Amino acid sequence: MSNAVKAQPTRAPQKPVAPLSHPAVEPAELLRRHLAFGWWTILIFLTIGLVLEGMHGLKVQSYLGVHQETRRLMWTLAHAHGTLLGVINLGFAYTLGTIVRWPDKSRNFASVVLRAATILMPAGFFLGGLFTYSGDPGLGILLVPVGGVLLFMAVFAAARAAARPKQ
Repeated sequence: MSNAVKAQPTRAPQKPVAPLSHPAVEPAELLRRHLAFGWWTILIFLTIGLVLEGMHGLKVQSYLGVHQETRRLMWTLAHAHGTLLGVINLGFAYTLGTIVRWPDKSRNFASVVLRAATILMPAGFFLGGLFTYSGDPGLGILLVPVGGVLLFMAVFAAARAAARPKQ
């Protein structure tokens, strides 16, 4: 009998586990993102407004008909909220450029939820008007309060950062 030593299987080196949180985005990059996002959002919703005005001018019955009041209201609200949220993104970009001491986590969180709100609120109004039920908006309208809560969180984070002393 031989006393042979059994070779141990070699293990591949372990890769370090990535942290759960995303790396902070530089304020200048967030500023650029919100400037572009805000201007594109305004362009999209101003275009939608022109289309709505065109349907109004051409007396399109699927938009102006007596039984289409809910659709007309929802699409008008989508246009108005989308345009306003585009302007809010421009204001957020300005805020990013002026507040020096805004913690990365709060700043990045506010950025993400503001962009999500900018998409969800107008989409909820538009989808709510796309399918209407006996004068009531469709289920897409459920996106509006979600977007509203996200918008509240973004505005709260920005207001809190703006109120922070310079130190």
